[in-house]
Amino acid sequence: MTSPPQRWARAERLDATRTLDALRARTGVRLTFDGPCPGGQVGTAYVRWPDQRRSVLKWRPHSRVADLEAGPLTVSRVLRQAGCPAPATELVAQVDHAVVMVQELLPGTKIDHLDHDLLVQALELNRLQAGRLADHPDVPATELFLRQDGPGYCLHEPLRRHNRRSAALERRVAAIGADHPDRLAGDDAVHMDFHPGNLLATGGAITGVVDWDGAACGDHRFDLVTLRFGIHDGGADPGVTRHLDAVLDAVPEDVLRPAWAHMGLRMVDWAIRHFAPSDVEHWLDLAEERLG
Repeated sequence: MTSPPQRWARAERLDATRTLDALRARTGVRLTFDGPCPGGQVGTAYVRWPDQRRSVLKWRPHSRVADLEAGPLTVSRVLRQAGCPAPATELVAQVDHAVVMVQELLPGTKIDHLDHDLLVQALELNRLQAGRLADHPDVPATELFLRQDGPGYCLHEPLRRHNRRSAALERRVAAIGADHPDRLAGDDAVHMDFHPGNLLATGGAITGVVDWDGAACGDHRFDLVTLRFGIHDGGADPGVTRHLDAVLDAVPEDVLRPAWAHMGLRMVDWAIRHFAPSDVEHWLDLAEERLG
């Protein structure tokens, strides 16, 4: 049975006008709101500089500039230098409890349907991440949150209380956490949210990889698990899904299993707190495929 609906905390959303006012007061930079960006769960917005050049406004609540510089901004900068189409960061400022960033607007639009050619390009970009942080030992390792709550996501209690099926998944996730380290080993760059909505393309070519806010150090194959969850809603041809599943079949269990547990926890928790019960079952179906 499913428990009565809970009033779980929901993610904070970007208030672009208010954020731009605060950013101007903090830095003196005048940017104007130019509409919301499509997609995303917390929110990004298009903005214009005084010369009318467009950029993207990003907002990361309950964060510090120093932490983003040590992790995500370093990772995206290293990948950009290696040839990955990551956006340049044009402005970073601490505004109250949040970090506000203005980033380069890359060409292309988000990928709504991943075809074979785009998958091949995504896999090539993923391979580009391997070993990139060997010279950056201070970048934090990817944390999986299999035994404790993450910062606003990967919460365990919603799964424990939603229904029997979600509670059983949470127990499996915690057991996997007990058998594996809390953080991913390795010196690869990890995007952490590598799904089609964060891949931009035009003319059949990937032109951008955006939203590096959670990027860290670890095993680049983690991002392939994220990509597999990202196409679970029908966002790829069946042959593409089979191809990606075959790639994942070759990933060692000590990498694949904790990564899959993380994504299962993350997506089921988010669905419980933000979406309908049918969405929860949708993500439980995928989470259970490899956690058995």
